[in-house]
Amino acid sequence: MIDERQRTLALFYCQNVPGSSESERQELEKKYGQTLRLFPMPCSGRIDSLHLLRALEEFADAVYVVTCPEGACRYFEGNIRAKKRVALAKSVIESIGLERERLDIVVGSKEEQKKLAQLSEELMERISGLTPSPVHGKKA
Repeated sequence: MIDERQRTLALFYCQNVPGSSESERQELEKKYGQTLRLFPMPCSGRIDSLHLLRALEEFADAVYVVTCPEGACRYFEGNIRAKKRVALAKSVIESIGLERERLDIVVGSKEEQKKLAQLSEELMERISGLTPSPVHGKKA
């Protein structure tokens, strides 16, 4: 039996990503409803592995972090810190038997800047192939 339920994506993103204004965020929330949960941050370096793991535990089938391009972080190393924290969280979920594809980072490109809406669409398409999170099926 195939589960037709939409996958839920938690998207943590740097507020410096193109197309991440409040109005554009609201449009995305209207378009995707509860299948896309957006979490703007002043800098992706503020994310902690615990935030990512908590989102997977509580509601998300997949969690992604979107950063500004390397070398373009206004806080100098925020995106580098975010990469390390995502790698740590990936190793944790892998150690408990979840697929690494449920958690990832998207580093912006200086040459080909994509707006948040375009990235969201691509990521929603990417996670559509995932099975529902086994973590959520175990809750009573």
